[in-house]
Amino acid sequence: MTTIELTLSAPVNLRDLGGIPIEGGVLREGMAIRTDDLAYVTAEVAEGLVAGGLTAIIDLRSPLEVATTGRGPLAGYPVSYHHLPLIADIGGATPRSAADFSHEGMGRMYLGMIEGAAPQLVTALNVIAHTLGATAFHCAAGRDRTGVLAALLLLTLGASDEDIIADYARTGENMAAIMERNRPVMGAMWKALGFDFDQPDTSGLLEGSMEVSMRIVLETLRSEHGDPLASLRAAGLGEDTIARLREKALAA
Repeated sequence: MTTIELTLSAPVNLRDLGGIPIEGGVLREGMAIRTDDLAYVTAEVAEGLVAGGLTAIIDLRSPLEVATTGRGPLAGYPVSYHHLPLIADIGGATPRSAADFSHEGMGRMYLGMIEGAAPQLVTALNVIAHTLGATAFHCAAGRDRTGVLAALLLLTLGASDEDIIADYARTGENMAAIMERNRPVMGAMWKALGFDFDQPDTSGLLEGSMEVSMRIVLETLRSEHGDPLASLRAAGLGEDTIARLREKALAA
């Protein structure tokens, strides 16, 4: 699929994870930024992020999504780029039925993502740990794949389940703006994949509480493994990386 012409716009779901209580204190600002798609930010946004200390980007999107948009304005800056797709085949992983787009369904999908993409998640945590400046990580909406990495980063740092859930749920208030922003890009991609719509019917995700999805994830990880990081440890997450993340998170 060829790169399409993009309309550049500012992210609508970008936030620094700083301020969340973690083991030993509070996560500092300027370490980890979660956001919706950075591939088509404006030049002003790109310049501002780099001026603010951004030195690494983790792109969690599928290969097809990356091929659709390219890297955008941030490719012109001395920022390291790490493509770590949590879903290899976005077409095959996308539900065809609106009924499947529920908070419960998202929770189940996240669990599959954690099991199936544990090596990518471990690599992402290592990037955050070893990057000297701030790392921004994103998917398309900054909700699902981004939410999974944010949750696991916060788990690694010793945040409480309730604080992890609260951070995840903050995206709910931005959903309408997110869907509007990425509609042109996602519409082109869905059509290229043979879907007969501009965008799947995700209206069910605008109803009820987003907390349901992340609560399912955390409760299931604990009930099935005891240690919610068990899958990542099995994929190579070591105590040295955890210690480095915690030290970096608390650095003045």
